[in-house]
Amino acid sequence: MLTLQKADDAATVSVSTGNQPIENLLTKEWLLTNERGSYASSTIAGCNTRAYHGLLIGSLRPPVNRVMALANCLEMLIFKEQVFNLSTFEFSDKFAPAGFTLLKQFRRDTGVHFDYELKNLKLTKSVYLLRDTDTVALVYDFTGIREPAKFILRPFVGLRDYHTLQKSYAPLRLSRVGDGVLIRHDIPNSCELFLNCPSTDFEKDRQWWFNFIYRNDRERGQDFTEDLWTPGFFKCWIDSPTKIVLWASLNPPTAGYNPQQSTNTDIDAVREDLRRGQENIKRKANSIRRNTRASMRESRIENRESRFEILCLAADQFITTRDAGAKTQAGGHDRRVTILAGYPWFSDWGRDAFIALPGLLLSTGRFDEAKSVLVTFAAAADEGMIPNRFDDRSDTAHFNSVDASFWFVNAAFRYLEASGDSKTFMRELMPAIRWIIDSYHKGTRFGIRAEADGLITAGNDETQLTWMDAKYDGIAFTPRCGKAVEVNALWHNCLCLLAQFYAGRPLPATSRGVIPAKAGIENAKHYKSMADKVQRSFCELFWNQKRGYLNDCISPDGSVDESLRPNQIFAVSLPFSPLSGEQQKSVVDAVQKELLTPYGLRTLNIQDTRYKGQYTGPQQQRDEAYHQGTVWPYLIGAFVESFLKVNEFSQKSRQTASEFIQPLLQHLTEDGCLWSVSEIFDGDAPHKPRGCIAQAWSVAELIRAYQLINS
Repeated sequence: MLTLQKADDAATVSVSTGNQPIENLLTKEWLLTNERGSYASSTIAGCNTRAYHGLLIGSLRPPVNRVMALANCLEMLIFKEQVFNLSTFEFSDKFAPAGFTLLKQFRRDTGVHFDYELKNLKLTKSVYLLRDTDTVALVYDFTGIREPAKFILRPFVGLRDYHTLQKSYAPLRLSRVGDGVLIRHDIPNSCELFLNCPSTDFEKDRQWWFNFIYRNDRERGQDFTEDLWTPGFFKCWIDSPTKIVLWASLNPPTAGYNPQQSTNTDIDAVREDLRRGQENIKRKANSIRRNTRASMRESRIENRESRFEILCLAADQFITTRDAGAKTQAGGHDRRVTILAGYPWFSDWGRDAFIALPGLLLSTGRFDEAKSVLVTFAAAADEGMIPNRFDDRSDTAHFNSVDASFWFVNAAFRYLEASGDSKTFMRELMPAIRWIIDSYHKGTRFGIRAEADGLITAGNDETQLTWMDAKYDGIAFTPRCGKAVEVNALWHNCLCLLAQFYAGRPLPATSRGVIPAKAGIENAKHYKSMADKVQRSFCELFWNQKRGYLNDCISPDGSVDESLRPNQIFAVSLPFSPLSGEQQKSVVDAVQKELLTPYGLRTLNIQDTRYKGQYTGPQQQRDEAYHQGTVWPYLIGAFVESFLKVNEFSQKSRQTASEFIQPLLQHLTEDGCLWSVSEIFDGDAPHKPRGCIAQAWSVAELIRAYQLINS
């Protein structure tokens, strides 16, 4: 059973684990992150089911170059007549040990907590990830001692690239450093893991443990067995209430590096720092929330305040820093804020960042971070394009997206609207916006250009430039080269935003007032003329009168793809729609009837012969289903906004929309990764969560939908 409660210092999710079968416990995961892009993650049973799980996955070049440093620990209590193993590992034929049988409760707040209850004592194991260093603290709090016991703590080390698996030929080495131990690869320039457990004795006992099973990777058709190395174990005697803390810190080798000094040994200070960080986020969130109807209407509804706070805390998990490489005057590195697309395997992606930015940062009052994200990507623009992603191991920017630049423009205007920061907008964002519009109109890489009808065309049979970009072994499962419906809806929106800006009119929705014109009326006329042309061509080419919805794509040869897909919803949800009111309502009705599920929109309607209802199996099978029926929860934001818009934000439509998002709010605290929202769900009921366990735009658009409903 799961409960959601408001604690003194944090919103808390609790799961009663006693007597639950292990299969249930392994479907629920947890995630802790920090501002470097490092994380800790596993299941609520403490058993790793993915190669990406671990107690410390550190980032050597924030937020990338991640290393799985500390995989797990074997925890054992030895009484006079009995041995209790608290850990749970899966091997080919069994769970051994099976400590989940002693686990009574799992809790999540500033850290994660596992409550064990034995006959002779009680134990709470807590995991805390420090906010600004690659350090994790494992706290073992022993109470209710009825019989003395020996405590054994054996760490399992990875020190591998987190995309790979370790085998027993890895050249790991151990050395003693003060009261702790230092572990490194026996190769030059390798990173190091420092382990320190005060008030215990360390005993060398180097072992390889073979063939740990990661069941989620097996289901995905990937390598799923790993060998892990352990340097020995820490031991101590427990005869009275006490706390034992294991500190694990990952650092690249540098001159003068002292691992003992790099580890924070005050656990109370760590917990207080984490608590203060959460309080700051909650304070901003509740300040925003007090300006909505939710504060009055929901004050009588149990747990709603906590649920909204958890949404905002979930948003924080994706906000991290990017090491820009340049040196600051103080001698450190220039670090700018960015948004990670999803955990565990995505880094920062342009499209994801700018779809997510309004919900993650603007809706939660974090304007400084929003500015930093926008400026970071604007500075990396090239040939009039915003990067779609940065390389996972370097600063190399990749530009294989036709729409990331348009989402940047939309986010920049929303930032201006929310913050009123015209100085940053004009100096650092408007030049990039003008560059984007001019480049797309005249032509840029990947054949992106405006044709004679004013609409944007892009790509060819060998490129995948829209968000439906699944491709395997040369096969594109959703080929959408040519004129894609959402790309041209975004293009029209960008032109309208510029035309209105230069005309000195207020922006749509919750504008803070008239924004002064920054250029002559000729600019306004220029962009208005372009927008009008795009609108006429858009309706002529994309509106399917017979079907009552929008065509999805027009190929370069002029053939029309009439697939019923959710991409058309953006032609309604964006601030400026090219459609008439009647057409907008028809689109919303079609999407609601054919694509809406409890967890978002399907990417293809069930009646289509290409529809794939389950996202399972090896890579090719999953890629084939990725955009051919799989549900994407991030689309709920655009759908809710469109639904409310065509129903004039009536009270009845708000109530209906609140029912649309209720299953995702429950998923946030009851299923998948607790305190987050999954990347995707199966198209078929019961719509199991799949893909990344925590996705930025899924959380962001749920926040935005929530606020639209309650504004």
